Amino acid sequence: MAKTIDPLVKDFLAQKRIAVVGVSRKEGAANLNYRKFKKAGYTVFAVNPNIETFDGDPCYRDLKSLPEKVDGVFIVTRPALTEKVVRERAELGLQRVWMHCVLGSTPTVAKDAAAKIGSASPEAVRLCRENGIAVIPGGCVSMFLEPDFGHACMRGMLRMAGALAA
Repeated sequence: MAKTIDPLVKDFLAQKRIAVVGVSRKEGAANLNYRKFKKAGYTVFAVNPNIETFDGDPCYRDLKSLPEKVDGVFIVTRPALTEKVVRERAELGLQRVWMHCVLGSTPTVAKDAAAKIGSASPEAVRLCRENGIAVIPGGCVSMFLEPDFGHACMRGMLRMAGALAA
């Protein structure tokens, strides 16, 4: 049986300071998960170079601009930008990265769609692994952190399909 992302998720969610890269003026996964982390009591930092505040909180240009070191980085961006964030993350010595993809970490269906809507890329995952960064190459925080019915169902379906492998 394939190794699942569950231990990596458990470790990531055990942290307390999380940066969410990709929050936006438009509603989307980054915004939803930023709010979910915050509601659950995490110290959360919004990262997007194009906005100054998000939900009344400061929004930082990049990881280097954060006022304190974070324990993990949740990325909801295009794969090319994810690679840039991972390189920056490696320079800062951060230990954990989660790259959002609603279709799981190893999509077995709709692989082309996952490449278009997910944040992970083979290069970004490789960079993480080469730099000793614990990487979750897909899935969604909302499937694991106080999931609503829809996200719990999605997690179950992806697990049955083998799409939550490490």
